[in-house]
Amino acid sequence: MQGTYKTGPARTAQSRSMRTMDEIPTDVASPAPAAADDHSGHAPVRFDTKIAVLLRDDLEPWQRLNVTAFLVSGLGTAAPEVVGAPYEDADATAYLPMFRQPVLVFEGPRQTLATAHGRALSRSLPTAVFTAELFGTGNDRDNRAAVRAVPTDRLDLVGMAVYGPRNAVDKVLKGARMHP
Repeated sequence: MQGTYKTGPARTAQSRSMRTMDEIPTDVASPAPAAADDHSGHAPVRFDTKIAVLLRDDLEPWQRLNVTAFLVSGLGTAAPEVVGAPYEDADATAYLPMFRQPVLVFEGPRQTLATAHGRALSRSLPTAVFTAELFGTGNDRDNRAAVRAVPTDRLDLVGMAVYGPRNAVDKVLKGARMHP
């Protein structure tokens, strides 16, 4: 399927919650195409890679935000090419760089997350995990110890982030839905 992933009022809450990975365009563009009256001549940027977060669908809203923030924080160190140049406003105030491409957020039940985790590992894609135990820890040392204490196939995953070639990430996330 080709096209640009659309956000905003044109997508209803019902259509957001019912979209599956198979329905999501794979040629997500960022930044958005220039407006019709913009004669800058800039074409949309197309990426052959994808950054995606998959969250378990039974998380509280604050947990979803917290897990997403933690998960994506690791991708820039494992794959520095995902980070763009620093920002600067018109007054020359400098800002930190951010990802150079969109981060797509998906959700699914526990089994979808477990399956996606196995697929990501089998494809050797850069993957970050967040387990249920991490909600009870308060620092990086304890977080790493909590994950290290559990075998791979018994991790109580509540979220994962994955980065890699677009088609590989699409296969990892098969069965997941776009987060509403």
